[in-house]
Amino acid sequence: MQHRRLIGLIAAAIALVLVGGRVVRGGLGSASAAETREAAADSASQEQQSGMLAQRTKGDDDAPITIFEASDFQCPYCRDFWEQTLPALEREYIRTGKARLVFLNLPLPQLHANAPAAHEFAMCGARQDRFWQVHDLLFQHQGQWARLDDPAPYFMVLADSAGLDADELTTCFTSGAVRGLVQQEAETNFRAGIQSTPSFIVEGLLLPGFAPPELWRPILDSIFVEKTQGR
Repeated sequence: MQHRRLIGLIAAAIALVLVGGRVVRGGLGSASAAETREAAADSASQEQQSGMLAQRTKGDDDAPITIFEASDFQCPYCRDFWEQTLPALEREYIRTGKARLVFLNLPLPQLHANAPAAHEFAMCGARQDRFWQVHDLLFQHQGQWARLDDPAPYFMVLADSAGLDADELTTCFTSGAVRGLVQQEAETNFRAGIQSTPSFIVEGLLLPGFAPPELWRPILDSIFVEKTQGR
């Protein structure tokens, strides 16, 4: 119980000192932990059926901590997480077997017109086992494609850097083969009360907004101790 109270206090502190996060509607954290876990599990189940969940997961399947990241490729705060926080989490928690990260689609077209196309591009990349390559390129070059009237030609340039088969990508992207998947996942996240990007679900906790590594460490360390006690 002490660890649960500590985690709750740290989560509340993060909500007060967030340095970023785009709110779309309503109050954050409105979903209960049970509802949030249920929504994440539902989303994960859908992706397992599509065969692409593994392509969007970093880390060991048996890691004691699972971090679900709900993200928008055109969101500048999501890029900040990718650039400033994710490298530290990978080095200290994911590669050490303490945690795994699962990426969830949450494009916000009312704020970022090119986000849906970017997420479809990434999911088409996942079908070729190149999700993380596309993920990194989209954030790295966000400033180049975000304001284009039609980002599709630029995505084809990125596809070459990601090692994608051009014909297969074109068929996937132009046919809208993954559009329903992206839309359904976004709707599931909204129903769970996730209303900003980036947002994170960590063992039932809903943590909205970008935060630097020093604010993540006490949360993950506390959860890790709680999850591994008695092993």
